[in-house]
Amino acid sequence: MRPSTSLDTAPRPVRPVPPWVRDIVVAVLVVAPAFAPVPFPELRPASPLVFLLVVLPAAVLPLRRRLPRTVLAVCIALYVAALALGTLSPGAALAAVIAAYSVANRLGRRAAAPVSIAAVVVVIGASIVVTLTTGMDTRFLQVGLAVALAGALGDAARSRRAYVQAVIERARRAEQTREAEARRRVTEERLRIARDLHDAVAHQISVISLNAGVASSAMESRPERAQEALATIRTASREVLAEIGSMLSVLRTPDDAGPRDQPGLARLPEIVESVRVAGWEVVVRDELGDEPLPLGVDIVAYRVVQEGLTNALKHGAARRAFVLLRRDGDDLEVVVTNPVSHEPQPADSPVSGFGLVGLRERVDSVGGVVEAGPAPGGYRLAARLPLVASSSVRRSTPGGLS
Repeated sequence: MRPSTSLDTAPRPVRPVPPWVRDIVVAVLVVAPAFAPVPFPELRPASPLVFLLVVLPAAVLPLRRRLPRTVLAVCIALYVAALALGTLSPGAALAAVIAAYSVANRLGRRAAAPVSIAAVVVVIGASIVVTLTTGMDTRFLQVGLAVALAGALGDAARSRRAYVQAVIERARRAEQTREAEARRRVTEERLRIARDLHDAVAHQISVISLNAGVASSAMESRPERAQEALATIRTASREVLAEIGSMLSVLRTPDDAGPRDQPGLARLPEIVESVRVAGWEVVVRDELGDEPLPLGVDIVAYRVVQEGLTNALKHGAARRAFVLLRRDGDDLEVVVTNPVSHEPQPADSPVSGFGLVGLRERVDSVGGVVEAGPAPGGYRLAARLPLVASSSVRRSTPGGLS
């Protein structure tokens, strides 16, 4: 005997009863009273015509799912006809009750209410008339209330079914929304990691490449210069490895871990010095003063300068670059310019590479604008960052900080 598992004890879904089985059961319940040996003569069919009237609803009821109004009208008419001929048929009354339930269950409340009320009025009215004319106990209140109760139960069943369907639909939409939100977050996180990786690696790799060329050319003629270049390569390599390790540690941490610290303009001298060690002249004009900047703006401003100096190392000429930081009203203006050796591209030419694309996304995240293109004397990268947050700025700050 094998041990029982949770799968063995789990409840299995109940299969719905097929409609044809229910129709057979209903037909038996409607027809059976016509053959039952009851002691009350008014409950037994008095003639073949009455017998036909009390069993005919069994043949009509299977159509109640497609034609609920018509079936209810026919069942009420057959019940009233049998009652007028002196037979109070329980089967015909049961057929009217079932038809009233189907009307309320299949139709909306506005469509079913008038039909159900009319059926109750007809049943009670016909019973009263037969009682007054023949003196037969028609139990008009019992049958009329049974029809009304069936209509109420049918409406309750329809309302519950609609409620369950609405709950299932809301759950399905909520699941779709969660999946869409998860996909959106994954996409944003992937783009953020790509931007951070580019910002962290591209600049240091450019410094390493430039100093490698310096060391190679000065190895014999100026060994001290080659040693300085190699030291710069060693420092830049350590920094880029540390930055990559920091990003990998963020990817390994849980989602509820704290945000990763990102550099701001306080670390601006570090990237400027790394460029100067490579033999470049970098002039920084800082007109910001001592007033602190918003965190998101501070990070984006640093990334603008980093991207500008990285592009200067890759494409610049004359080994010179200029950095301007100043306040212009409620905006922070960051400008990086450098001479270029090649013919400048047209101003409307598309930007190639992912560095400036990621930088535009960062600037846009704080509600700023960025311009990049040829300028008199070289190449110019300028960003204008609002110091006062606007309602159109996204709540999340660049780089995943919140």
